[in-house]
Amino acid sequence: MPEPDVVAYVRAALPAPPARVLEVGAGDGTLAAALRHAGYDVVAIDPAGSPPVLPVVLQDYDAPPRSFDAAVAIVSLHHVTPLGRSLRHLAGLLRRGARLVVDEFDGWAYDEAAAQWWLSHTGEDMTPGDMIAGLREHVHPLTAIREALTAWFDVGLPVPGAYLYRWKLDPALRGEEEALIASGTLPATGARFVAVRR
Repeated sequence: MPEPDVVAYVRAALPAPPARVLEVGAGDGTLAAALRHAGYDVVAIDPAGSPPVLPVVLQDYDAPPRSFDAAVAIVSLHHVTPLGRSLRHLAGLLRRGARLVVDEFDGWAYDEAAAQWWLSHTGEDMTPGDMIAGLREHVHPLTAIREALTAWFDVGLPVPGAYLYRWKLDPALRGEEEALIASGTLPATGARFVAVRR
């Protein structure tokens, strides 16, 4: 089940049900299931999806133009390739005024302190420097995602927050991570924002 605050954030940003929603990078489909339970008409896609999540990459998902009232992307856009072409396709699937609700990992905010804290809780055997270098080879920077969206969307300001506790860690570490962010010891590696289709 997704974190309750993720569900609350998404529900608060979406139009009222029964709006038609596309979830990009739906994983195991638990968020889509929660939204369906709330009355939304949800199509969930993910390259590694299994029913009811459609196993398709964003740029290959076939649907009529402007057939969705909103879209949700929870920690998925940093993996989407090719980024520009995929986001152009997503824009074409959304009606004008539709909201794209984003919850992202900012891999370029992930520094040595964040890597050291995360590694100390996972037991993985690598240096913070190697962790950062390997990560940045495989993810888009948050700035690149936001910049790519501006061709079709009015992009709201990101709200930074904790993310590392959600990445293979015990969710009980959320409070510790938030306290370390508040003290300036760790960077905020999560960001949430809403983009509106022009």
